[in-house]
Amino acid sequence: MEKKKILIIEDNSDIRESTAEILELTGTYSVLVAEEGKTGVDMAIKYQPDLILCDIMMPELDGYGVLYMLSKHENTQQIPFIFLTAKTEKADLRKAMEMGADDYLTKPFDDLELLNAIESRFKKRAQIVNKDISSADNLRLDENEQAFLLQDLADHGRTKSIKKKQTIYEAGDTPIYVYYLKKGKVRTFLNYKDGRELSTNIFIENQFFGLESVLLNDKYGDNASTLEDAEIALIHKDNFFELLYKKPGIASKLIKELSQNIREKEEQMLGFAYDSVRKRVANALVNVAEKSHSELDEVTIKISRDDLAALAGTANETISRMLADFKDEKLLTKEGNAIKIYSVNRLKNIKQ
Repeated sequence: MEKKKILIIEDNSDIRESTAEILELTGTYSVLVAEEGKTGVDMAIKYQPDLILCDIMMPELDGYGVLYMLSKHENTQQIPFIFLTAKTEKADLRKAMEMGADDYLTKPFDDLELLNAIESRFKKRAQIVNKDISSADNLRLDENEQAFLLQDLADHGRTKSIKKKQTIYEAGDTPIYVYYLKKGKVRTFLNYKDGRELSTNIFIENQFFGLESVLLNDKYGDNASTLEDAEIALIHKDNFFELLYKKPGIASKLIKELSQNIREKEEQMLGFAYDSVRKRVANALVNVAEKSHSELDEVTIKISRDDLAALAGTANETISRMLADFKDEKLLTKEGNAIKIYSVNRLKNIKQ
């Protein structure tokens, strides 16, 4: 049986040599060593090890830099990566995991900790690579099977109650979770430099959000916050991708959701370019009404003037003026902090 190849990148010679010795004594692994980060990157690209153990604190190129460079190289981005670190601050460990490290070991670690961590990574990789090649079945999932699997994924996520107007994530954050809205409403939005906001989408119960950034492995491009008190399932991206690997047929449902999101954003952008303010405010009200009560014509919605302005891409004062006009036209009425729309269809058919 061919030995697994492990690369150790560590500038401390005592730790490097003792770690290599432990691994070689098992008779299971062959070991490569690098004394600093740049050499480690070159060796990883050249020898394609099965796993990398890497120190964080190193001169010139630290462990974070090593992981970043290897994540950009097609042949090394999937290699299991374990940090060896004397750092125990939560922020440092969180940064390591957010960057894509598979695990970390805090120095000093004993032989058993090291071997268990390595074996655990290999087992997890084997589960993904050697998944049942009843993959043909996994590629053919009907709507009910897709819905069941995604609901089961959400049910096993950590549920968090979040109050109205609270931030879920901000533009520039690194995604850790896929979010599933169990209760309430969530909006995503962009910030203008002058402090104004532009809403990009509204999500309702039983919808996933935050998918794009997780799938692209990129930072969030917009912000997300609750429009009302909400319950949200936080699904770790590892669990999300594990389901995709096991059941690739599930991707078709997610593609439909993403396509719908893109279509809505395109229509919104066209509206901003060509619609009058009157039409944009009417469309914003229709959007909220349809997301809240999909099939009713007379509905009552709850949305603040600020949020409505962000959704319509206009100023608060304009919203107040348009709502007053619509009230005079007997299209709606304000009831405290709620808006009662007498006919969604009439609002939808408002002319420019």
